Amino acid sequence: MNRSAARIWAASSHSLRYFYTAVSEPGQGLPQFVQVGYVDDQPITHYDSSTRRKRPAVPWMGKVGEDDAQYWERGTRKLHSDEQAFRESLATLQGYHNQSGGLHTLQWMFGCELRSDGSKGGYMQFGYDGRDFLSLDKETLRWTAADATAQLTKRKWEKDPAIAQGFKVYLEETCIEWLQRYLEYGKETLQRTGSSTEDVETLVCRAHGFYPKEIEAAWTRAGESREQETFRSRVAPNPDGTYYISLYTDVEPEERGLYRCRVAHASLSQPLALAWEGPAGLRRPRKGEGTDRGLGSGKPKSQGLEGTGVSPGLASLVHCQDFQQDPQYI
Repeated sequence: MNRSAARIWAASSHSLRYFYTAVSEPGQGLPQFVQVGYVDDQPITHYDSSTRRKRPAVPWMGKVGEDDAQYWERGTRKLHSDEQAFRESLATLQGYHNQSGGLHTLQWMFGCELRSDGSKGGYMQFGYDGRDFLSLDKETLRWTAADATAQLTKRKWEKDPAIAQGFKVYLEETCIEWLQRYLEYGKETLQRTGSSTEDVETLVCRAHGFYPKEIEAAWTRAGESREQETFRSRVAPNPDGTYYISLYTDVEPEERGLYRCRVAHASLSQPLALAWEGPAGLRRPRKGEGTDRGLGSGKPKSQGLEGTGVSPGLASLVHCQDFQQDPQYI
């Protein structure tokens, strides 16, 4: 990164994050495979199984292809192989859960952060059917399994230490290098929008197990809508025919008490207004530490809605075109 970029970004922290998801069956408006990349909160890349091409999501990303003529083609080829790997991994997970069919989702998330003091951060997580599955502790190079089936993948991957080591190198070196490149390419736009993650937390509101599909959910601050500042996932189906959705918004830690996640659904007698109830200063909650409220439905599966506070970038599903390690099979 040159000196002008260093001066522009010295006062801020920035992140590179990728959302990566696959479903076992296409339909209901969902492509079978999707990838979206972000610098801070700005989408920069997009790929899905319908177009089968990796494309820029903002005009300034076109500069990358001008400097590297094979950038988009190389990324497209990589995503083709990842798409196949995820299809096979989904089949494996269905076998682990004794599921012979139905709609299932596999999600992968990772990203890195370059903080204003020069320190670096990074994370990597996997999810299955809208719930935690596996996460990497890059300091110890150990995997944390969320359930018994995830233990199977944990044991498989920990037999080959090179897998975790490769992810660590990417998160601490390669990802940071590409973040710096993207900040330089998009400095005029990113500077104008004031994009920064310094001293910011991400609040996540997740509604799951609801039916029918139609739902109204939004973050508010002091009673006013935060629609423009909210990233929301698609309303996605669970295997049992119910649905889930997640909403993310960045907040100043001292203002988290002003935020509410408001949810209206046919199964509720009145809308819910949920607040983060964790202890002050908590950056990355353990599973189950958020608010959990029931959403009724005509389905037998358990339902709930939870609000959680997480560190910047935790809520992201990922693939990075510049990440060239071979895809890992679950």
